[in-house]
Amino acid sequence: MFGLVDCNNFYVSCERVFQPRLEGRPVVILSNNDGCIISRSAEAKALGLKMGDPYFQVKEQLRRDSVQVFSSNYTLYGDMSRRVMHYLGATVPGVEIYSIDEAFLDLSGLEQHLTPYLGNLTDLAQRIRVGVKARTGIPVCVGVAPTKTLAKLANRLAKKDAGLGGVLYLDSARRRAWALGQVPVGDVWGVGRQYAQKLTAAGIDSAADLARVSDAWARKHLGGVVGARLVQELQGRPCAGLHPSEDGTLRRQSISCSRTFGQPLSAFADVLAAVTAFLSRAAEKLRRQDDMAHVLTVYISKNRFATNVLPPFSRSATLTLPIGPTADTRVLVSYARALLRRLWEPGTVYHKAGVVLDGLEPPGTGQQLDLFGSSAPNQNTREEEVLAVGRPDLMASLDALNQRFGRGTVRLASAVLPPAPQDKAVRAPWEGQARWRSPAFTTRLEDLLIVR
Repeated sequence: MFGLVDCNNFYVSCERVFQPRLEGRPVVILSNNDGCIISRSAEAKALGLKMGDPYFQVKEQLRRDSVQVFSSNYTLYGDMSRRVMHYLGATVPGVEIYSIDEAFLDLSGLEQHLTPYLGNLTDLAQRIRVGVKARTGIPVCVGVAPTKTLAKLANRLAKKDAGLGGVLYLDSARRRAWALGQVPVGDVWGVGRQYAQKLTAAGIDSAADLARVSDAWARKHLGGVVGARLVQELQGRPCAGLHPSEDGTLRRQSISCSRTFGQPLSAFADVLAAVTAFLSRAAEKLRRQDDMAHVLTVYISKNRFATNVLPPFSRSATLTLPIGPTADTRVLVSYARALLRRLWEPGTVYHKAGVVLDGLEPPGTGQQLDLFGSSAPNQNTREEEVLAVGRPDLMASLDALNQRFGRGTVRLASAVLPPAPQDKAVRAPWEGQARWRSPAFTTRLEDLLIVR
C-alpha cells in the first residue's frame, strides 16, 4: 500500500507560516526575475489567475484585487521542504521524495499492525496530516491506494473535495471505481497533453475508461511497456515501488541551473560571469551528492517576446568532457567558456543563460587518464595538468568556506564583479529582480523572527 503526501500550494503556504496575516487573502508567488506566476493560493485561483500568467499582463488585476505578491524564495522553500520530509521519514518505514512538495510513502504491512485504538490507514493518514501541520505549519493532503498511480489520483481528489478532510483511502474495488470515474484522462499521472488528445479522440475520456483497456491496446497506443504498466496501476496492480536512496532522497540524474537576467546583456564578459555563477552553483550541488559529471551543456537565449528579435531564440552546445567525469568548478568553467564562445553572436542581446550537468556517477568509476600528463596532481605538476584532472581538496575547502561564511564568499574570478564605489552596493548585471522576496526566516540569523 502506498501513500502520496502533497503540500497544498506549497510556496504560498511557506510564506503564510511566517506571516499568518495572509491566511484567507489571495497570494501569488512569482518566478525568477519576477517573470510569471508559479504558485497561487486558493483565493487567487478563485480570481481567475492562472499558473504561468506573466506578471506584466496581470499586475493591474493584482493591484485591483489586493493580491499579495511575493518573489520566489527558494532558500526558504527548500528548508521547509526538508523539515516536512524529515518528519515523514521518521513516521513511516519508507519515503520517496518525488519533488520539493511531494513524497510517496511505503505503507505496506502497516494496517495489520494497527490496533483498534490506532485505527486504520485513513486514521494514520490523518495523523500524518495533522503532524506535518503541527510541526511545520504546512497543510498537506494524503492519498492512499494499492499503487503509486492510484495514490496520486486519490491525493488529487482529496485536494479537490473539502468534504474528504484532506485524506482519501482507496481501500476497495468499489471505492477505486468511483475515484477513477471522477478524474479526466488528461489528469492521470503519466498521461501527457498529446496522449490525452489521442485518448480522447479514441473515446477514452476518464481514468475509468483508461483502466478498462487491454494491455495489448495500451502497448500499441500508449508507448509500449510504459503504457501497459500505467493501465495495470490504474487497475490496482502495482508495477513500481519506492526508489529511496541511502540518505532518504533521490539522487539527481542531471543537475541544471538557469536564470533570466535582471537586465539584457550584450557583453561577453557579463554573460560569461553569469554562466560561471550558474555553473558554480550546479557544481556545488554535484559535489554535495558526491558525484561527478561526464557531460556539460551551455545554452543562451534571446528575448522571444521582443519585436525585433528573430529566431532561433535559443542556442545550446554540449560537450562530453575529454578528461572524463569531474566535479571541479574550475575545470567545468574552462570548458563552459569554450562552449560559450562557440555560441556567441557579437552584437546580440541575451535574455537568459543556463548550464546542465549530465552523465553523473560517483568518483573513481570512470576517470579518463591523460595520455601525456599525470593521473593525479602533486607538488611538481604543472598548472595545466592540475586544471585537467581537478583538485578535489581545493573544491572541498571552497565548499567548507562558503558553507561557513555564506554562499558566494569564495568565487572564481570570472564571476567577481568590478570593485564598487565606496558605500555603494552593486548588483551583478545578471541577477534577477526579486522586489518582493521575503526574508530567509529559517536559514539566516539576521532574518530570524523577533517576538515582542
